[in-house]
Amino acid sequence: MSGTLNVFVVSADTHSERRIDPHITVEQLKNKLELITGVPVANQAISIQTSVDDPTFVAALSDDSKPLGFYGLRDWHVLKVDDTNPSTSFTGQLTDVTQVDKFELTDSAYAERTDTVLAYKQRNKVGRFAPKDESAAKPAPEVKIDLGSRCEVESTEAGLSKRGTVHFVGPTTFGNGEGIWVGVEYDEPMGKNDGSVKGERYFSCRPNYGAFVRPEKVKVGDYPVEEIDLDEEM
Repeated sequence: MSGTLNVFVVSADTHSERRIDPHITVEQLKNKLELITGVPVANQAISIQTSVDDPTFVAALSDDSKPLGFYGLRDWHVLKVDDTNPSTSFTGQLTDVTQVDKFELTDSAYAERTDTVLAYKQRNKVGRFAPKDESAAKPAPEVKIDLGSRCEVESTEAGLSKRGTVHFVGPTTFGNGEGIWVGVEYDEPMGKNDGSVKGERYFSCRPNYGAFVRPEKVKVGDYPVEEIDLDEEM
């Protein structure tokens, strides 16, 4: 057997991947493992397991004079190091938290302390304690559309004219409550409501004659009611 082997070394406090020469003796291995695991040579009981995922026992390194190859050590085997006298070497106590007293604070006691992350954020106005930037809030644009004005509403259909009368100008509870809306009563039933939306009334008109549009869609002017000549359609 030549070359080195890739193996895992596992103890109560350590877990690492190592390269091991299979020609060294068990005694030489123990001297190396004391530096890795902290377990004294005299306390070490070493066994070989199949792999990290398969802890099947392969062999116990029971004779310090034998080379590792004698025990059939292979790549990716696990060398499990047990401490036969942990009371003298404190093995396992580095990872055992059962004996550590827990320090717990109530929410109110935590809030009263001055040396916490919460206190730091409050002092330096960080995160949710940062002042609100009132200048960042966008003011509502000024809309110069008078109630009762005649208007024509922009349509996505070519040649379609949607004329009506303005009955409402202002903010609403729909549309995320953002911006200004113009409530229009159309001359014809081309709307979607009667001046109310989701139970909130903004103005009154006949069903399907009311609509709410953004100001930029509205043109105010002298728009007379269009007359329909029934004789031309017959």
